[in-house]
Amino acid sequence: MKITCVEPLGISEQQFKQLQSEFAANGHEFSFYLNRDESETTLIERMKDCDIAVISNIKLTSNVLSACHNLKMLSVAFTGLDHIDLSYCEEKGITVQNAAGYSTTAVSELAVGLMLDVMRKITVFDSSIRNGESRGNFLGRELRGKTVGIVGTGAIGTATIRLLNAFGCNIIAYSRTQRKEVSDMGASYCDLDTLMQNSDIVSLHVPMTAETHHLVGKHELSLMKPTAILINTARGNVVDIDALASALKEGRIAGAGIDVYEKEPPLDKKHPLLNVPNCVAVPHIAYATREAFDIRANIVFDHVRQFIATC
Repeated sequence: MKITCVEPLGISEQQFKQLQSEFAANGHEFSFYLNRDESETTLIERMKDCDIAVISNIKLTSNVLSACHNLKMLSVAFTGLDHIDLSYCEEKGITVQNAAGYSTTAVSELAVGLMLDVMRKITVFDSSIRNGESRGNFLGRELRGKTVGIVGTGAIGTATIRLLNAFGCNIIAYSRTQRKEVSDMGASYCDLDTLMQNSDIVSLHVPMTAETHHLVGKHELSLMKPTAILINTARGNVVDIDALASALKEGRIAGAGIDVYEKEPPLDKKHPLLNVPNCVAVPHIAYATREAFDIRANIVFDHVRQFIATC
C-alpha cells in the first residue's frame, strides 16, 4: 500500500525515516512531507495516489477527496473530525479514524491555565511590568471555593474536573451523557441554563456538531453572573463569537479565556475577540504539547498498522 503523511505532525525527520523503513520492510511505500500546506492543489498532489493518508486538522473537502481515487483510509491526528467531509467518506467507503485521547491532559491543563490567567491577569500584568507599571489597586480572585460549570463531561471535561477538585472548586456539569465517574468526584449534573446561572467559571468541553453549534449564545451569556468568566478550549463555533464579544465589551461578564475560533489562526486584526477587554486569546495551543504530539504519532501510525493488517 501507498501511505502518505501530508504534514509534519510535530515529529522529526528521523522518526519519519524510521517509519519509512518499517513500512518498506513490510512491502509498503511510505512518503512524508516536512511542511504544512493547506491549499487544495497541494493536498491533491500529495494524496492523489495514496491508499492511506495521515493528516491532522487540515480541511479535507469532497473536492480534494474525489481526486484521491485509491484512498481507502484516513488516519486523523486530531480528536475532532468536523474538518473532514465525512459524508463523502461514508459514501465511498473510506475508513476514517481519529486520535481520541492523545491531548486529554494537555487540553485540561490549558483550560485551568486560562482560568488562572483571566482571574489573576497574568498576561496583562506581564505587559504592565515591562512598561514600568505596578499592579495599581488590582485584586485577583482565587479558584478555591469557586463554582465551575463543566459543559461536556467526556474525557477532557472529566480530566478538567479532576484538576479543579485539587484546587478546591465546586463542580456542576451539563452533558448529553451523565457519567458515574463524574458524580463520584462530587460533581452534580444540571441543565445548561442552571449551569450558566450558577457558575463563577464556565468551561466548554464539547465536540462540534449540529447540536452544539452556538450552544453558548446570547441567551446563555445573558444568564451568567457579571463576575463570571467563560473558558473555551473545545471548538470555536460552540460559542457565538459576536455575542461573546458584546458581553465582554459591555461588561456583562467579567472575562474569557479563548483557545479556539470559528476558523484556524492567524485571525484578522479586526476579529471581535481581539478588540474587547478582559479576554485572554491564544492561537489554538491547548492540544499542542511535546507529550501530546508523541502520543498522537503513536496512535495514528498504530491505526495505519491495524488497518493494513485487516486488508
